[in-house]
Amino acid sequence: MDQHRSTGQNLCVLPSSKLMVTVPKGHLVARVGGQAALSCQLSPPQSAEHMEVHWFRGDNSQLVYLYRGGHEVNGEAAPEYVNRTEFVKEAMGEGKVTLKIHNVSISDDGPYRCLFKDTDFSDMASMNLIVAGKCIHVQVPTSDGLVVECNSGGWFPQPQMEWRDSRGEVVPHSSKSYSQDGARLFHMKMTLLLRNFSDCNITCCVHNPVIGEEKQTSIILACFLFTSKS
Repeated sequence: MDQHRSTGQNLCVLPSSKLMVTVPKGHLVARVGGQAALSCQLSPPQSAEHMEVHWFRGDNSQLVYLYRGGHEVNGEAAPEYVNRTEFVKEAMGEGKVTLKIHNVSISDDGPYRCLFKDTDFSDMASMNLIVAGKCIHVQVPTSDGLVVECNSGGWFPQPQMEWRDSRGEVVPHSSKSYSQDGARLFHMKMTLLLRNFSDCNITCCVHNPVIGEEKQTSIILACFLFTSKS
Protein backbone atom coordinates (compact mmCIF):
# COMPACT_ATOMS: atom_id res chain seq x y z
CA MET A 1 0.00 0.00 0.00
CA ASP A 2 1.24 3.46 -0.82
CA GLN A 3 1.76 5.13 2.54
CA HIS A 4 1.95 8.60 0.94
CA ARG A 5 -1.53 8.66 -0.61
CA SER A 6 -3.94 11.15 0.96
CA THR A 7 -7.34 9.70 1.74
CA GLY A 8 -10.07 11.33 -0.29
CA GLN A 9 -7.65 13.70 -2.01
CA ASN A 10 -6.43 13.83 -5.61
CA LEU A 11 -3.85 16.50 -4.99
CA CYS A 12 -0.29 16.18 -6.20
CA VAL A 13 2.53 16.79 -3.74
CA LEU A 14 4.92 19.12 -5.50
CA PRO A 15 8.52 19.98 -4.63
CA SER A 16 8.58 22.79 -2.08
CA SER A 17 10.53 24.98 -4.50
CA LYS A 18 7.40 25.22 -6.67
CA LEU A 19 5.01 26.03 -3.84
CA MET A 20 3.90 29.51 -2.89
CA VAL A 21 1.40 31.15 -0.56
CA THR A 22 -1.37 33.24 -2.08
CA VAL A 23 -4.11 35.49 -0.69
CA PRO A 24 -7.27 36.92 -2.28
CA LYS A 25 -6.69 40.04 -4.37
CA GLY A 26 -7.78 43.45 -3.20
CA HIS A 27 -8.39 44.93 0.23
CA LEU A 28 -10.32 43.17 2.95
CA VAL A 29 -12.91 45.42 4.60
CA ALA A 30 -14.43 44.74 8.02
CA ARG A 31 -16.72 46.82 10.21
CA VAL A 32 -16.03 47.90 13.76
CA GLY A 33 -17.52 45.29 16.08
CA GLY A 34 -17.84 42.81 13.24
CA GLN A 35 -15.72 39.95 11.95
CA ALA A 36 -12.74 39.81 9.58
CA ALA A 37 -11.80 36.64 7.68
CA LEU A 38 -8.13 36.46 6.66
CA SER A 39 -7.64 33.63 4.16
CA CYS A 40 -4.49 32.25 2.55
CA GLN A 41 -3.71 29.17 0.50
CA LEU A 42 -0.91 27.07 -0.92
CA SER A 43 -0.58 27.27 -4.67
CA PRO A 44 -0.81 24.86 -6.38
CA PRO A 45 -3.21 23.34 -3.79
CA GLN A 46 -1.84 20.58 -1.58
CA SER A 47 -2.22 19.48 2.01
CA ALA A 48 -0.89 21.80 4.70
CA GLU A 49 -1.93 19.58 7.61
CA HIS A 50 1.69 18.89 8.53
CA MET A 51 2.75 22.55 8.35
CA GLU A 52 2.94 25.43 10.78
CA VAL A 53 0.75 28.42 9.99
CA HIS A 54 1.53 31.87 11.40
CA TRP A 55 -0.32 35.17 11.15
CA PHE A 56 1.58 38.36 11.87
CA ARG A 57 0.89 42.05 11.76
CA GLY A 58 2.58 43.69 8.79
CA ASP A 59 6.15 43.95 10.06
CA ASN A 60 6.19 40.43 11.58
CA SER A 61 6.82 41.92 15.02
CA GLN A 62 3.40 41.01 16.41
CA LEU A 63 2.10 37.45 16.30
CA VAL A 64 -1.65 37.20 15.83
CA TYR A 65 -2.03 33.41 15.72
CA LEU A 66 0.13 30.27 15.59
CA TYR A 67 -0.94 26.79 14.48
CA ARG A 68 1.63 24.03 15.07
CA GLY A 69 1.50 20.29 15.54
CA GLY A 70 -2.17 20.07 14.67
CA HIS A 71 -3.43 22.62 17.20
CA GLU A 72 -3.30 26.23 18.31
CA VAL A 73 -0.25 27.24 20.31
CA ASN A 74 -1.45 29.21 23.32
CA GLY A 75 0.52 31.93 25.03
CA GLU A 76 2.31 33.12 21.89
CA ALA A 77 -0.14 35.61 20.36
CA ALA A 78 -0.21 39.29 21.27
CA PRO A 79 -2.57 39.97 24.21
CA GLU A 80 -5.02 42.03 22.14
CA TYR A 81 -5.82 38.97 19.99
CA VAL A 82 -6.30 36.43 22.77
CA ASN A 83 -9.84 34.97 22.71
CA ARG A 84 -10.66 36.97 19.58
CA THR A 85 -9.41 34.61 16.87
CA GLU A 86 -10.85 31.47 15.31
CA PHE A 87 -8.86 29.13 13.07
CA VAL A 88 -10.85 27.56 10.22
CA LYS A 89 -9.03 24.48 8.92
CA GLU A 90 -11.72 22.39 7.19
CA ALA A 91 -9.97 22.95 3.85
CA MET A 92 -6.45 22.49 5.19
CA GLY A 93 -6.13 19.24 3.24
CA GLU A 94 -6.25 21.44 0.14
CA GLY A 95 -3.85 24.00 1.55
CA LYS A 96 -6.44 26.64 2.44
CA VAL A 97 -6.87 28.16 5.90
CA THR A 98 -8.75 31.14 7.30
CA LEU A 99 -8.23 33.12 10.47
CA LYS A 100 -11.32 34.92 11.75
CA ILE A 101 -10.86 37.95 13.97
CA HIS A 102 -13.93 38.68 16.07
CA ASN A 103 -15.07 41.98 17.57
CA VAL A 104 -12.95 43.98 15.14
CA SER A 105 -11.63 47.32 16.41
CA ILE A 106 -9.94 50.25 14.72
CA SER A 107 -6.56 49.05 16.02
CA ASP A 108 -6.90 45.93 13.83
CA ASP A 109 -6.64 48.10 10.70
CA GLY A 110 -3.51 47.53 8.61
CA PRO A 111 -1.38 44.89 6.86
CA TYR A 112 -1.18 41.23 7.88
CA ARG A 113 1.07 38.38 6.76
CA CYS A 114 0.25 34.69 6.51
CA LEU A 115 3.19 32.28 6.76
CA PHE A 116 3.25 28.56 5.93
CA LYS A 117 6.29 26.74 7.27
CA ASP A 118 7.66 23.20 7.01
CA THR A 119 11.06 21.57 7.39
CA ASP A 120 12.00 22.38 3.79
CA PHE A 121 9.51 25.11 2.92
CA SER A 122 8.65 28.60 4.08
CA ASP A 123 6.66 31.26 2.28
CA MET A 124 4.34 34.10 3.20
CA ALA A 125 1.87 36.47 1.58
CA SER A 126 0.53 39.85 2.67
CA MET A 127 -3.00 41.21 2.84
CA ASN A 128 -4.44 44.54 3.97
CA LEU A 129 -7.35 44.84 6.36
CA ILE A 130 -9.37 48.05 6.25
CA VAL A 131 -11.57 48.65 9.27
CA ALA A 132 -14.55 50.92 8.75
CA GLY A 133 -16.71 52.32 11.50
CA LYS A 134 -20.44 52.61 11.06
CA CYS A 135 -23.02 55.09 12.22
CA ILE A 136 -24.38 54.35 15.67
CA HIS A 137 -27.13 56.92 15.61
CA VAL A 138 -28.07 60.21 14.03
CA GLN A 139 -29.97 62.78 16.01
CA VAL A 140 -31.32 66.03 14.61
CA PRO A 141 -32.67 68.13 17.46
CA THR A 142 -33.88 71.67 16.91
CA SER A 143 -33.28 74.69 19.05
CA ASP A 144 -35.59 77.74 19.08
CA GLY A 145 -36.80 76.72 15.62
CA LEU A 146 -33.79 78.45 14.01
CA VAL A 147 -30.74 76.21 14.49
CA VAL A 148 -30.75 72.57 13.38
CA GLU A 149 -28.02 70.28 14.72
CA CYS A 150 -26.95 66.86 13.47
CA ASN A 151 -24.81 64.50 15.58
CA SER A 152 -23.46 61.21 14.30
CA GLY A 153 -20.93 58.89 15.92
CA GLY A 154 -19.10 55.61 15.54
CA TRP A 155 -17.45 56.28 12.16
CA PHE A 156 -14.08 55.30 10.73
CA PRO A 157 -12.40 56.75 8.79
CA GLN A 158 -13.63 60.33 9.09
CA PRO A 159 -16.85 60.54 7.09
CA GLN A 160 -18.20 63.21 4.79
CA MET A 161 -21.09 65.14 6.31
CA GLU A 162 -23.47 67.60 4.65
CA TRP A 163 -26.96 69.06 4.64
CA ARG A 164 -29.23 68.55 1.63
CA ASP A 165 -32.57 70.03 0.71
CA SER A 166 -35.59 68.17 -0.70
CA ARG A 167 -34.05 68.32 -4.19
CA GLY A 168 -30.86 66.64 -2.99
CA GLU A 169 -28.80 69.80 -3.38
CA VAL A 170 -26.16 70.64 -0.78
CA VAL A 171 -27.05 73.35 1.72
CA PRO A 172 -24.00 75.17 3.20
CA HIS A 173 -23.55 74.35 6.88
CA SER A 174 -23.11 76.96 9.58
CA SER A 175 -20.53 74.97 11.55
CA LYS A 176 -18.96 71.54 11.53
CA SER A 177 -16.69 69.80 14.04
CA TYR A 178 -15.48 66.33 14.98
CA SER A 179 -13.80 64.44 17.79
CA GLN A 180 -12.24 60.99 18.22
CA ASP A 181 -12.84 58.68 21.15
CA GLY A 182 -10.47 56.20 22.73
CA ALA A 183 -11.27 53.63 20.04
CA ARG A 184 -10.33 56.21 17.34
CA LEU A 185 -13.92 56.39 16.11
CA PHE A 186 -15.06 59.74 14.74
CA HIS A 187 -18.00 61.64 16.18
CA MET A 188 -19.34 64.40 13.95
CA LYS A 189 -21.40 67.49 14.70
CA MET A 190 -22.88 69.88 12.16
CA THR A 191 -25.25 72.81 12.52
CA LEU A 192 -27.39 74.82 10.15
CA LEU A 193 -28.70 78.30 10.84
CA LEU A 194 -32.05 78.72 9.12
CA ARG A 195 -33.04 82.17 7.91
CA ASN A 196 -35.88 82.67 5.45
CA PHE A 197 -35.46 79.03 4.42
CA SER A 198 -38.02 78.22 1.70
CA ASP A 199 -37.60 74.41 1.79
CA CYS A 200 -39.44 72.79 4.70
CA ASN A 201 -37.53 69.49 4.38
CA ILE A 202 -33.85 69.25 5.38
CA THR A 203 -31.70 66.10 5.48
CA CYS A 204 -28.46 65.34 7.33
CA CYS A 205 -26.27 62.99 5.27
CA VAL A 206 -23.19 61.16 6.56
CA HIS A 207 -21.12 59.13 4.09
CA ASN A 208 -18.33 56.59 4.72
CA PRO A 209 -16.01 56.81 1.67
CA VAL A 210 -14.36 53.43 2.31
CA ILE A 211 -17.39 51.14 2.23
CA GLY A 212 -19.78 53.50 0.48
CA GLU A 213 -22.23 53.50 3.39
CA GLU A 214 -24.48 56.51 3.79
CA LYS A 215 -26.86 57.35 6.61
CA GLN A 216 -29.57 59.97 6.28
CA THR A 217 -31.96 61.57 8.70
CA SER A 218 -34.61 64.01 7.49
CA ILE A 219 -36.76 66.45 9.40
CA ILE A 220 -39.82 68.38 8.28
CA LEU A 221 -39.78 71.93 9.52
CA ALA A 222 -42.69 74.20 10.36
CA CYS A 223 -42.55 76.54 7.41
CA PHE A 224 -44.38 79.31 9.21
CA LEU A 225 -41.24 79.82 11.33
CA PHE A 226 -39.55 81.37 8.31
CA THR A 227 -42.43 83.50 7.10
CA SER A 228 -41.36 87.12 7.17
CA LYS A 229 -43.45 89.42 9.31
CA SER A 230 -45.06 92.49 7.75
